[in-house]
Amino acid sequence: MAAVIGSLPTPAAPPAPLAFELSFPKELSAAPVDGHIILILSKDSKQEPRFSVGEGTETQQAFGLDVEAWQPGAPLRIDASTQSYPLETLADLPAGDYFVEAVFNIYETYRLGNGKVVKLPPDRGEGQHWQTKPSNFLTAVHTLHLDAKTSGTVRIAFDHKIPPLDQELAEVDSQLDWRKITQPESSADSQWVKHVSMRSELLTKFWGRPTEIGAIVLLPDGWAEHPEARYPVLISEDHYHRHLYPDFRTTPPDPALKAREQQEPEQPGDGTIVEVDRESDTQAAGWRLFQDWTSGRLPRVLIVMPVHPNPYFDDAYAVNSANLGPYGDAIMRELMPMVEKKFHGMGQGWARAVFGGSTGGWEALAQQVFYPDDINGAWVGCPDPIDFRAYSTVNIYSDKNAYFREGPFLKVPRPEKRDTNGVLDSTMEQENRHEMVEGSHSRSGEQFDVWQAVFGPMGDDGYPKPIWDKRTGDIDKSVAEYWREHSDLSYIMKRDWATLGPKLAGKLHFAAGDMDTWYLNNSVRLAETVLTDPRLSPPANATFDFGARQPHCYQGVPLNAPLFDRLNEFPALISKIVRHIEATAPGGADLKSWKY
Repeated sequence: MAAVIGSLPTPAAPPAPLAFELSFPKELSAAPVDGHIILILSKDSKQEPRFSVGEGTETQQAFGLDVEAWQPGAPLRIDASTQSYPLETLADLPAGDYFVEAVFNIYETYRLGNGKVVKLPPDRGEGQHWQTKPSNFLTAVHTLHLDAKTSGTVRIAFDHKIPPLDQELAEVDSQLDWRKITQPESSADSQWVKHVSMRSELLTKFWGRPTEIGAIVLLPDGWAEHPEARYPVLISEDHYHRHLYPDFRTTPPDPALKAREQQEPEQPGDGTIVEVDRESDTQAAGWRLFQDWTSGRLPRVLIVMPVHPNPYFDDAYAVNSANLGPYGDAIMRELMPMVEKKFHGMGQGWARAVFGGSTGGWEALAQQVFYPDDINGAWVGCPDPIDFRAYSTVNIYSDKNAYFREGPFLKVPRPEKRDTNGVLDSTMEQENRHEMVEGSHSRSGEQFDVWQAVFGPMGDDGYPKPIWDKRTGDIDKSVAEYWREHSDLSYIMKRDWATLGPKLAGKLHFAAGDMDTWYLNNSVRLAETVLTDPRLSPPANATFDFGARQPHCYQGVPLNAPLFDRLNEFPALISKIVRHIEATAPGGADLKSWKY
């Protein structure tokens, strides 16, 4: 009898390596889109994956992919060849359960005034944070068990857009553990706080599209009642703020918030100094400033915070730049004259000073150096690198590689971030790989990318020319030379002291923690050797304050000092600056009309 052969069962598909396919429907965009995908795999159940990627040991896993002319419905693949951080590759992912989310950071086409065409993420009021940028595509958060060797292709679709910013921040504010976004008490103008903006013709010409620049202005008590008064101007440089002057609060702190935060220990107990950045402290400082400001205890001046987000960062560093445009001139030649005319500033160099910390610290020194006749004093706190012989832990002029120190037999990673005990949290290579995942061509919105955009030349492709190869760390000495001549503030002061010296002597004041989190104190030390050189004529008479074992953001008061001392730091600085302005005012200067 012939055997009856039935249908055989379909063999099981062999296990396949893990990969992801991402797509978006035409409901999100019927037209093709450009941008950058960031896919995040997280073990953290306390916050959405999109808020869990950053520098340091607590980061979650991310993958990044550039996209051009992506069509609705077309799948894009992320696999073991895709840019990855902190793991080297998707193939290294440990098997387990993950929270999975993806963001698509949308780019627009910019046709620059010089003829270059680039694709960049426009600022939409969020300060160049792709996690909260309105209109960026977003997926749901999926909980998946993943095995790099056997999970095969996982298909995920973008299904909604990040909503308008006020709605988005209200929903996610409690999740932002590593990048806290503080809600202002009001976005409206008030008796004391004004928001102004203007079209900059200089920036519009550079960017090839209408471009605005703005400011938040803090008015003195009695301003409206004394139209005849003319005021000194204190320029406050800081990161981008959407609304309100960040250190000014017209209502008392929320007592419930303080009680809740006091349940958490301020120090880890091992002697490490940590930055205490509690919202209750921020509110208390703002309330204290409001009381001082409106009671006559502080000098009556205008405090002006320039606002200049751009496609590369939340801040343009207040200088003219090959890649960001002439922001220095836009601030000093367009914005400040408008603000001073509108709000009764004196409009004279002797009656202006500048202060700031971190990014604002670098800007304060840069504005004083590049506009020495327009500013009378710079208070420079914990500045970004002001001497590129200590660009973080790299000497861009003598070192060959930014990621490693290498001898005949030993190769040592360069550190990038530490705590005040010197314990390493991230290396130069790791942080630059983090930035590559979030965007190529300096488009990550992170620190080394924006420095590269501000300090360096434009490449032939219209994007910032790299100071080093992001994959290998090898330094381009021709770019380093450009940085030296255009942006190394310490070198520029030394090079041009014959003309700058008479204009800068007695105007420069520095503060930095000697255990700065990102090693920024090293560049301040090098600038100190330049400015205290006995051969300088005239002497710089600069002041330097290095806080013992203090981390980043030290500006004269230890970050673990009593609350009262920290609350008093800013009012004390205002008074100090005004005393300097009065002491150096020229003969016949107006020292009375603003002292009603």
